[in-house]
Amino acid sequence: MTSADFRIESSQPMAGRFWPGAGERAFSVRDRALAVSLAAKSFRSGGEIRVVHVPTGEVVFRKPPERSHAGDDL
Repeated sequence: MTSADFRIESSQPMAGRFWPGAGERAFSVRDRALAVSLAAKSFRSGGEIRVVHVPTGEVVFRKPPERSHAGDDL
């Protein structure tokens, strides 16, 4: 495996306590578990976040956009 086997991608800038670069939209790591953990714990203002296995292009983790809960009170 190379040093950039997994890439965390987001359609919106990401932030979070564990995120190495606040406001970034992509970050590469070599460990799958670390990539999924960072993606799962990241905050973003709408949009999708995913972890991609760089050599194959396979999406190994996907966190869909947050949905509004306004209609849940009905």
